Parts: sequence; structure tokens; C-alpha cells
Amino acid sequence: MNSALIDIQHLNKTYIVGEQPLQVLKDINLQIKQGDYLAIMGPSGSGKSTLLNMIGLLDRADNGEYLLKQQATLTINEEQRAALRRAHIGFIFQNFHLIPRLSAAENAELPLMLAGMARKQRRAKVQQVFRRLGIAERADHLPKQLSGGQMQRVAIARAMVLEPQILLADEPTGNLDQKSGREVVELLEELNRQGITLIMVTHDQQLAKRAPRQLTMVDGEITEDTQQTQQSRQQQDAL
Repeated sequence: MNSALIDIQHLNKTYIVGEQPLQVLKDINLQIKQGDYLAIMGPSGSGKSTLLNMIGLLDRADNGEYLLKQQATLTINEEQRAALRRAHIGFIFQNFHLIPRLSAAENAELPLMLAGMARKQRRAKVQQVFRRLGIAERADHLPKQLSGGQMQRVAIARAMVLEPQILLADEPTGNLDQKSGREVVELLEELNRQGITLIMVTHDQQLAKRAPRQLTMVDGEITEDTQQTQQSRQQQDAL
């Protein structure tokens, strides 16, 4: 039996741009196990963010197969796909996607509110996650009162409150200074060491080299899939 958490076979996706078809994913085959940490690299337009959206069930492929925990996802309806997302997947984006009029804690509570959790339980859960991420004292601040690194931690908290098995990070350090970016990456790596599967899209080659597994995409295809040894990663971390 295939033990992959994510099993993608012969996945294709084409968009219509103007009147012309543009194939953004071409015969993608990819297996990811629970607890893996991989970086997806490639030039703009290579399909890496589209692939991340497919894995996150935010978009649907034209054909092929995507099994999440051995459950087929291409043929189920949108309500079932949304339930799978809530149960297994957290998202972290470059632009944070925080709601300006809500406090940090209220932003992080949103998934719990949508899941129907009572306010008192939501607050307790978010406080626990904020303490873990080192932002407990910023819970009542609005996004405009937070630094970029703090906003990304709030976004990570929002992704974590439902205790996902998979974290999908799309350029998570793209809007951060070098110090804040490194802190956020180290935080994500700590979550990975605790068992969360981490899949990160990045343009930053130095950042990608921290991941044990690296995919390179060009023109909608996976052109490289490499594994690093622990020794080479330790040498990279020392840089």
C-alpha cells in the first residue's frame, strides 16, 4: 500500500489566457510523505504556485489523480474539498492576508470561528499558539501596529490553530527583512521537526537549500527532484 501523505499522478492543468490555452502543469508526478520538508523553486510562471494551490485543494486539475491521505480529491465536490482542507492543510502567504480591522488574535481565530468553535475555546487555543510563537503580548494589536515578522507569525498562528498535518508556505519570507525572514524560516522548520509536513515555494536559493528535498520547476514540469544529506544541510545552516 502506498504510504504517501500526498500522491500526485499525471496531473495536468491548462488555463485560457485571452483566447489561448496555457498549460501550467504538465504531467506532474509527486509523492510526499508525512513529515517531509521540501522547497519548490523555479522562475516566475514555472507553475510552482499553481502546484501549491493544487496540493492545497484551492484549484482543481484538468486530469490526472491527487490522493490526499489515500483519498481521491479530483472527483469530490467543493464542500468535501473544503472539509479536507480544514482537516489537514494550513496556508501561509507572502502578503500575510490579515484583515486590517481585526486584532492579531481575531485574525488567528477565523478558522476556528468558521469551524464553529465557541469564543472562549477559540481564545484559549489562540493564546496557546501565540505563546508558542512568541507573540502573546501582541494579541490585541491591529496588523498596522505589528512588524512584518510579527504579521507573518500571526499568519502562521492562523494556519496552525486547526492543527494541520501539512503547512503550505508560498514565499513566506518574501516581504520580510533578512533577520525576520530567517526567524520565520527557523520557526517553520521547528514545526516540521515536530512532525508537520512543510512544503515551501521560494525564489530564494539559499532558503531552498535548507530543505532536505528540493524540486525545480520549469515551464510547468518538475525538472529536478533532489534530496540533500543531513551533513550538507548542516553546512548550509552554518552559512
